[in-house]
Amino acid sequence: MSRIGKSPVDLPSGVTVEVSDTNMVSVKGPLGTLSQQIDSDLIVEIKDSQVLVSRPTESKRHKSLHGLYRSLIANMVTGVSEGYKKELELVGVGYRAESAGQMLNLTLGYSHDIAIEIPQEVKVEAKTEKRSNPVVTLTSTDKQLIGHVAAKIRSLRPPEPYKGKGIKFVGEQLRRKAGKSASV
Repeated sequence: MSRIGKSPVDLPSGVTVEVSDTNMVSVKGPLGTLSQQIDSDLIVEIKDSQVLVSRPTESKRHKSLHGLYRSLIANMVTGVSEGYKKELELVGVGYRAESAGQMLNLTLGYSHDIAIEIPQEVKVEAKTEKRSNPVVTLTSTDKQLIGHVAAKIRSLRPPEPYKGKGIKFVGEQLRRKAGKSASV
């Protein structure tokens, strides 16, 4: 039995969930609205400010989808009530980040600057303070989208293991290597 799928999703105050006939789940909250298509075999019920997901059989397919869709609904509830935030740090000499609206301009040591257009659902902010690395902050209600955008930005210059230069998440622990050792 799926332990994640069995646990109900608690709805905080101000969050409403609607399930249509086609198993489209819509979650409305103070920060916005999110919707997700749920597999037609699964049953989504709303009881006493809790969302319950149940499966019809014990088949392997239904077991795997049970926990998945319960987690997706829980992520939507958290997103519209609290929101999600990711912070990326640019480590390297001359690395810069500037944001103007939904455009993010990055200087990452290549021969040209990189301009990225961020989706409308994600808010981007770049700040640089003296004697510290530039930090790009992404905020959104959609956990999947913010993770995808953050991974795309990080892939432009992943951190290297010798000096640690590159784009990393704030608080991420990098595995460092020793490099060449001088002969004695």
